[in-house]
Amino acid sequence: MSMTLQLVTPDGVTFSEEVEQVTLPAIDGEMGIYPNHEPLITQIVPGELSYTKNGGKKYFLAIGEGFVKITAKNVSILVDMALREEEIEEKKVEEAIARAQAAIKQKLIGEEELAATQAILLKSMAQLKVKRRRHGSGAPPATS
Repeated sequence: MSMTLQLVTPDGVTFSEEVEQVTLPAIDGEMGIYPNHEPLITQIVPGELSYTKNGGKKYFLAIGEGFVKITAKNVSILVDMALREEEIEEKKVEEAIARAQAAIKQKLIGEEELAATQAILLKSMAQLKVKRRRHGSGAPPATS
């Protein structure tokens, strides 16, 4: 049994495939979704989305914040970022994390900038986690 997983970003529909299972970072914690799930709409936080297909083979994406609408046969996700492992440039992500951490430590930014910087940090760490999963390079750097 399968369901359709669809990801929509500001660039349009970036992903639409039949999958067997989805795990995503919901506002209240990690959520597992299977076909025939009860209808639900909830908020998503930046993190790692995984899905299985082809008899249980697992795939991973780094996603930003947004919302998910779940029905018995569909998982529709609207997020500000969705990247496959091969789309992530590890060096650029590490640099973004370093800049965000430095800005937070300096405490010279206002509340709005702080929230935006923290969001960038969370998205960058999600990307690094997905990128390093296959290569075994370790976990993303710790935040302060």
